[in-house]
Amino acid sequence: MRRIGIWIAAGGLLLATAACGGGSGNGSAGTGGTPKAQSLSVGFVAEPANLDFTSTEGAAIPQALLVNVYEGLVKLDQNGEIVPLLAEKWDVSPDRKTYTFTLRKNVKFSGGAPFTADDVTFSLDRVKSDWKLKIKSQLDVIDKVEKKDDSTAVVTLKRPSNGFLYSMATRLGAMFSRTGVADLANKPVGTGPYVLSSWRRGDSIQLAANPSYWGTKPPLGAITLKYFKDATAMNNALLTGGIDVISSVQAPESLQQFADPNRFETVEGTTNGEVVLSMNNGRPPFDDKAVRQAVRHAIDHKALLDTAWAGRGQLIGSMTPPTDPWYEDRTGDYPYDPAKAKQLLGGKTYNVKMRIPNLPYAVNSAQVVKSQLAQVGITAEIEPLEFPARWLDQVFTKGDYDLSIINHVEPRDMGIFADKSYYFRYDNPEFGKLLAAADEGTEQEQTDDLKQAAKLLSDDAAADWLFLFPNLIVAKKGVTGLPKNAIAESFDFTALAKQ
Repeated sequence: MRRIGIWIAAGGLLLATAACGGGSGNGSAGTGGTPKAQSLSVGFVAEPANLDFTSTEGAAIPQALLVNVYEGLVKLDQNGEIVPLLAEKWDVSPDRKTYTFTLRKNVKFSGGAPFTADDVTFSLDRVKSDWKLKIKSQLDVIDKVEKKDDSTAVVTLKRPSNGFLYSMATRLGAMFSRTGVADLANKPVGTGPYVLSSWRRGDSIQLAANPSYWGTKPPLGAITLKYFKDATAMNNALLTGGIDVISSVQAPESLQQFADPNRFETVEGTTNGEVVLSMNNGRPPFDDKAVRQAVRHAIDHKALLDTAWAGRGQLIGSMTPPTDPWYEDRTGDYPYDPAKAKQLLGGKTYNVKMRIPNLPYAVNSAQVVKSQLAQVGITAEIEPLEFPARWLDQVFTKGDYDLSIINHVEPRDMGIFADKSYYFRYDNPEFGKLLAAADEGTEQEQTDDLKQAAKLLSDDAAADWLFLFPNLIVAKKGVTGLPKNAIAESFDFTALAKQ
């Protein structure tokens, strides 16, 4: 199961925002020597703290680097299907415990070393030995990784696992060079179509086409990821030609600025991003299930979505998006009912601290939550924290909060609630048992068990799910290859082109 993602997304956490833009030229990209290769610039609202997604939480890093710089044996396509990448194919044994991956030949890392089965064993063994993120536990199911020959790697699991191959399509499955991990925070070395060209901290990251890429060369010779702390500034950059694409609109009400079809186009799709109202289950008052249930009844989710995000997005009521096979609409579990909320509170009133990231969706949503909770006797003090550093430290790592709001963007991340040390501090052994049974069972058993798990989370009011974050992209006319849906950890630049 996935962790929280911060698109920028933090979390394997959370919230992510991206935009693209840049200048153009006339050459063809990906040749490495074309002086006028086309380029685009990509803007985000939250910059990675560093470039090492093996030790640093936050979805901003894999969003920039996964698939683009680092590749795995497999990846997720736009429909959420697992498709080959560095592995041409794979075979699964009848007992579902042995995966034999046939690797592509003539693949090289950007540092020049060839990619072989030795790198597969190195990369997957390193998840257990060197990774610092909690999500590494997703690959605890691996018993051993062996090299059969240079182009064949065999992974043996301790038990059958429905989630193993899906996890391999996330950052956990990224392949690293045995000679390229000395400075992951600053110098990523991958097999992907792009390489890191430069990083101006606080401003931008530039990727250049990899001249020795094994696959189809990307249409663009350069991608600049431009970071904006202010949504208005990002909008203005697109309006004035400073960037070419806003990859995640941070102020949906501003879309009218880009209504001219002769200048701009808008892409609207879906994401995995559940915007979660987190409640600290480990301390008062939210260690009391009745108080958590009261919060859920106190919130008018439709009004919140309309007010905070201009009605864009979808109400879901659970930690599963509609693109997951086990999704059920749970929005009716806690209908807006202030009287019921007051009854559950038993006449008590509470003062709580709502520590949120200083990101537009969180700030806007927090104002509505604060107002609605006040109507039932819960006074929430909003404290915006700089994101990602201070939010990750105070809320995610230390758990020093009562309420928070974050967009958990990583795919299939319901499993984060199974870890009682995770910042939700949710502890229900029955939930973990359902997840374990789902992972090992048949496809139908997986679906049934995960539906039950989502229902249990809802019944326990482990959190509240405000809405599913939409994928809203605005681009200059002529930009092609924009991803309609954002259902993987990366923003895939490989198909972007400029007419």
